[in-house]
Amino acid sequence: MPLPPEVPRPAPPGTGFGPPPAAPSGAPAGSQRPASVTGTFVRLKLAVLRNGVRQSTGRTVSWCLGVGLALLCALGNGAGMIALRGDAYAPAAATTLVTAVAVGWTVMPLFFFGGDDTLDPTRLAMLPLRPRPLIAALLASSLVGAGPLFTLLIGVGAVVALAHGAAATVVAVPAVVLVLAVCAAASRGVAAANTRLLTSRKGRDLALLSGLVVAVGAQLVNLGLSSLSSHHGLHRVTSVASVLRWIPPASAVDAVRSVSDGDYGRAAVQLALAVVLLAVLLRWWYRTLHRLMMSPDSSTLQPSPDSTERKGGRRPLLSLLLPERVMAGRTATVMERQFRYVGRDPKLRASWATGLAVGLLLPLVAVVQHGSVYQCLWTAGLLGMQMYNQFGMDNSAFWTVVATTTTRREAEAELRGRALMLTVVALPYVTVVTCATALLLGRAGAMPEVLGMAYAFLGALISTGGYTSVRFPYAVTQDNAFGNAAPGNGSMVAFNALGGSVVASAFCLPVLGLDLALHLTGHHALLWTVLPVGAVYAAVLSVVSLRFTAPRLLDRLPEILSAVALP
Repeated sequence: MPLPPEVPRPAPPGTGFGPPPAAPSGAPAGSQRPASVTGTFVRLKLAVLRNGVRQSTGRTVSWCLGVGLALLCALGNGAGMIALRGDAYAPAAATTLVTAVAVGWTVMPLFFFGGDDTLDPTRLAMLPLRPRPLIAALLASSLVGAGPLFTLLIGVGAVVALAHGAAATVVAVPAVVLVLAVCAAASRGVAAANTRLLTSRKGRDLALLSGLVVAVGAQLVNLGLSSLSSHHGLHRVTSVASVLRWIPPASAVDAVRSVSDGDYGRAAVQLALAVVLLAVLLRWWYRTLHRLMMSPDSSTLQPSPDSTERKGGRRPLLSLLLPERVMAGRTATVMERQFRYVGRDPKLRASWATGLAVGLLLPLVAVVQHGSVYQCLWTAGLLGMQMYNQFGMDNSAFWTVVATTTTRREAEAELRGRALMLTVVALPYVTVVTCATALLLGRAGAMPEVLGMAYAFLGALISTGGYTSVRFPYAVTQDNAFGNAAPGNGSMVAFNALGGSVVASAFCLPVLGLDLALHLTGHHALLWTVLPVGAVYAAVLSVVSLRFTAPRLLDRLPEILSAVALP
């Protein structure tokens, strides 16, 4: 007997399963479109902002202060742009300001990715969402917050400064919309393309470097303002703006000026450039989302045996620079280990990046402001400070050094390897920066004496840093991304930095005395002798310090392990 056809049972409410709802009467089957998720994403973004502010009183106060300062800055810039209305430099200022805001939108996700959970599209991978509606929803949610409001105020101020006439006012509306859309699409596209990177260990490294980027950016802004304060500063901005006016989204803003001047063809081309860039960004974002949702995470895949064998068969980098006899000793092993630590540890990388970047930036400031060539000594100082607290980053892994150091020669090889690793990087860097600065300042004759002083200062810092690392070690925490020392060691950090710098400067007095004596006695033809004297003095000082510190390292191994090991 045939069984009756099974009648589908209604699913429980809220489960999302069961037969699809029937189409409305009079509508063909299959014509019903899924509901838009844009409103849901906008409400989700508002909920994320609201819940983030409610986490603590301190976070609420900091968020309010940050938003208030951002809006105050936006209002000030917008009012300044409106005040320039009718001025000859208004178009250059408007395009430059909009370009700077667009660059900020593009690079910010690389450094503050973890501060906004909505930037991570992999959190939505398990939801039944197609890329196109997902892009529309994410783009709409990107326009919610203090950043879009800041950009809106800047854009409105820019177009008001350039709009003259009814036609220009009409074009100003889509121009501001294009500026917001291009900025949001670029930010989301960069975040999606770098999601796997920014959620990994390398992403945490970028977060550590954000402070360095802010510091370097502040110095670059200072240089820019100094350049603008000169007699020809505004003319330079005008020449740069003649190029920026054709680069979206600044081209959309400059289209308002073109309409005000009656050049409708040029305005159409500038608006078309912004529309084309927006389409390219959306297409790139779409392809990135599709690949991100469909491809597996490489961190969950097992490496193939062939790739493992190839990776394991590579020779160390130092083996290409040092002879085989040296590579067989402990010194080269310690150098190779320290290079690997810098390549793997986020804090060490951030510390080295800070020393290299700021050490290059300060001489650059001297070149721009026509300062002293002796400002290059900052480069040697910042890199030499890397020798301080050599064992603090090892933490509990320092027990491997304790277990393998039983003689004075092994202790000396440990210190020598760490000092040579620093010298291999710092010595050529200091040489190149000093020579380039002297040439750019037109002080090629001062190059030998400045190099001699830089070598002496670097050698003094390496010498005192090795002893200080043994005598005054402290632990470095790994939990706090922006902290250097474990709680309770703040005074030790200050003592190492300030005391070590003063003592190292005192050790450089013989070389400084020679330099001053030659200047005061008028023997300028002999100033080249400061270079070999400084280099030899630095080498002798390092060797003497190494011989003096090695026995103390051997005696203090248990104390150092107790000081640097985190509980």
